[in-house]
Amino acid sequence: MSDAADLSSKYVLQTVGFDARFPNTNQTRNCFQNYTDYFKCVAAKGEDYAPCKQFRKAYNSLCPNEWISKFDEQRENGTFPASLEP
Repeated sequence: MSDAADLSSKYVLQTVGFDARFPNTNQTRNCFQNYTDYFKCVAAKGEDYAPCKQFRKAYNSLCPNEWISKFDEQRENGTFPASLEP
């Protein structure tokens, strides 16, 4: 079996579905909201709670990697611009 066939059997590529809260083309706010919702969900329910994983999947799909790194760094330094309390 070829390498391409092996990879296609391991990974399923999907995009985030439509979210009526963010009807515009620019998805910056959607990215930020899913990032904050994920960490609020984890704080409230724990990392293994299945619905939290949907937020993580969404922000990983919508946010550029540089933004995620910057958000993570801000969270670690206590300078993240939003409250992550549930």
